[in-house]
Amino acid sequence: MATAVVRYSAAAVTDRGRKRSSNEDAFGYSVEHGVYIVCDGMGGAAAGEIASSLAVDEVLKLVTERVAERTAVHATPNAEEEDNPSHHSLPSIAEEAVVAANHAIHSRAQRNARLNGMGTTLVALLASMPEEDRRVWILNVGDSRCYRLRGRHIQLCTQDHSLVEEQVRLGRMSRSEAARSPLRNVITRALGTQVSVPPALIEAEVEPGDLFLLCSDGLTRELSDEKIESILNTSIGGMNPESAPLDELCNRLIQAANKAGGHDNITCLIVRVD
Repeated sequence: MATAVVRYSAAAVTDRGRKRSSNEDAFGYSVEHGVYIVCDGMGGAAAGEIASSLAVDEVLKLVTERVAERTAVHATPNAEEEDNPSHHSLPSIAEEAVVAANHAIHSRAQRNARLNGMGTTLVALLASMPEEDRRVWILNVGDSRCYRLRGRHIQLCTQDHSLVEEQVRLGRMSRSEAARSPLRNVITRALGTQVSVPPALIEAEVEPGDLFLLCSDGLTRELSDEKIESILNTSIGGMNPESAPLDELCNRLIQAANKAGGHDNITCLIVRVD
């Protein structure tokens, strides 16, 4: 029995926050090509902004090119897919995109001493082709996160690459201690800081009504998962949460994070599955 094809829609908002003079976050997406990205840059001067923008640009460019090539292969009768170099699985495209982004940032820093040490987190969602309609792949490097809201309940899909998260996993620190730790901003993996950086890659099945939230830590440092869940489940203008405007949901999350302190840049990208 055929499975109904799902559709995606998205919106994103980024904000400088209340304490920072600049915004080192970046985002990008293409519903047509099924790619959604949030990055949180780091480094002196404008290095963080450069790193996050480079990562978004490189991932968008490579994924859109590969997906377009893949679509052309599927549209060609009797195409020899296994012999065609442009025919790649989405997981391999995701990994190739991370390699390209990491190389772009690292090589740029090597050419300019002022940018030495710059890097960025990355969290991205890649939605599958129509014939693989119920799967997405989530990749992350660093402590930007992906959540899924299903049936009004939120679930964290990614695992932070951070010093305190490692301590929690080893049982050396509780969640509450990690949230208060002065080392909570120290990440153990970032794009551009090394010659190669392995991403975490997670496969997930989707259902109509799912919401995916990609966000920088400017949101999650200020709001608990329970608070994020509550905001995503709030009706807007009399509309049910399931049909609420996505940009308004993003704005509400950012407003709440700023109200809670707004100590960092805040970026939210929401993807709805219909």
